[in-house]
Amino acid sequence: MALSPHDVFNAPDWWRQAVVYQIYPRSFADANGDGIGDLKGITSKVGYLKELGVDAVWLSPFYPSALADGGYDVDDYRDVDPKIGTLDDFDEMVAALHAAHIKVVVDIVPNHCSDRHEWFTAAVAAGKGSPERERFIFRDGKGDNGELPPNSWLSIFGGGAWERVTEPDGTPGQWYFHLFAKEQPDWNWEHPDVHADFLETLRFWSDRGVDGFRVDVAHGLKKNLDPAYDMIANILGGTELFLDGQHPIWDRDDVQDIYAEWRTVFNEYDPPRTAVAEAWVAPHRQARYSSPDGLGQTFNFDLLRARFEAGHFHDIIERNLKAAAELDGSTTWVFSNHDVVRHATRYGLEGGSLGASAPGAGATVGGNDGKQWLFDGGDPAEVDQVKGLRRARAATLFMLALPGSAYLYQGEELGLQEVGQIPDDQRQDPAFFRNREVEVGRDGCRVPLPWAREGSSFGFGTGGAHLPQPEWFGDYAVEVESGDPASTLNMYRKALALRSALECDETLQWTEIGETVLGFVRPNGWHAVMNFGTEPVALPAGEVLLSSGPLAVGQLPGETTVWLRG
Repeated sequence: MALSPHDVFNAPDWWRQAVVYQIYPRSFADANGDGIGDLKGITSKVGYLKELGVDAVWLSPFYPSALADGGYDVDDYRDVDPKIGTLDDFDEMVAALHAAHIKVVVDIVPNHCSDRHEWFTAAVAAGKGSPERERFIFRDGKGDNGELPPNSWLSIFGGGAWERVTEPDGTPGQWYFHLFAKEQPDWNWEHPDVHADFLETLRFWSDRGVDGFRVDVAHGLKKNLDPAYDMIANILGGTELFLDGQHPIWDRDDVQDIYAEWRTVFNEYDPPRTAVAEAWVAPHRQARYSSPDGLGQTFNFDLLRARFEAGHFHDIIERNLKAAAELDGSTTWVFSNHDVVRHATRYGLEGGSLGASAPGAGATVGGNDGKQWLFDGGDPAEVDQVKGLRRARAATLFMLALPGSAYLYQGEELGLQEVGQIPDDQRQDPAFFRNREVEVGRDGCRVPLPWAREGSSFGFGTGGAHLPQPEWFGDYAVEVESGDPASTLNMYRKALALRSALECDETLQWTEIGETVLGFVRPNGWHAVMNFGTEPVALPAGEVLLSSGPLAVGQLPGETTVWLRG
């Protein structure tokens, strides 16, 4: 029977079960040969994205930036970094993606801007007590001469979360709060100007055809700097003391008032614009960000952090589907992104999981003494790459059969490993430079993609790559994998084509729940079974549609997933 693709592109609620492909623009494709990926590079690869079968792309920040944090330090929210392109290039890219029936989601960064943003430079120049400073979080310091920070809270990237400015008269002055790098001052979301400016930004990009927004640090916008919280020496710890909207920084109840305003803007368009929250919050708090009156969807990082165990996967899936159904929402699934070690590498580690230790940054991989990003991913001496890729393929194929949206990170469709052996002088992530004793940063998952087997940048561009690519990258190139029927790339292509054709409602029924085996069936008879163990088990009856690895006669090998149809 011929399969007819489900028309996600023209559905008003396209985002509910979409496959969204994250592009880190500086590392995707370089059209002008300057070593940095650009918008024209993305446009040149629309055919690749269409053949891959994704429903939408999500672009990490492409705004003017000094790159103090990979573009998340935004100078101007309504322009394009000249190194990446122009607004005309952006419009051309959107038109090409839409012509290919691919939606466009862009990153928006509302927690902080760049210290080069015109409002922040005006705030520093205006001096203490000025209206300009009220748009940010400025405070007087402690000590006899204000030489101590207002409190002892720490930045996500290490060190104190306060930076002192020099006043217009040249004297040491007030301190401003920065949850991340010192080049990223936090906005004061108690100020009406901040609200109004972001509403203008949402309309600016929506008017240019953007279909949705990924909201960076969505749970961190509202803050309570009451002195009563000064006892908290590290804002990354002690969260259990401030759950359910009472933490001074994270997931405060009133952050949802901001997103209710945004929803009003989204609903001005036909179809309504959508958004997905990056919110590292307790599981029972995730659904609040998915409310139809707010952003509509939130990232679910639970599988990203899950142990490679059937019971753990089952509990996570069941809990999140139930939470989404209670609000008539849609859940999301993700294994890799620009902030974490690639899952083909994580699954090659002892333990095979990622325990997040910070909201949106820093993580503990495997069992490395609780230190963030200590592991140099990609070192064959440390990673069982064969096992890691086998498990990653199985986990991804199982995830792609689930109800909800699937978020993929560029290069995972190639089975790329983390690049760990980057010389210190070539690293770019501020998390490394500020906290190098305990983490190596996130550069390893941001290395430019390999498109060709050979060349100075493996086809990324004619002028090299802004982060060093290892020699083994050529083995993972698109050129190589396209010609191999058993490649990870071709597994993804087949899986996304089948997923599109076999789309059904957002429910499932569990068929196998065992110590090493997990399986479910969708209402259209689409059956997915995953063997988490190392020994083969009996293969269920049905027509085999796709498997993550070779199948034995009548058996499902260990660490393998199969899709069947009865």
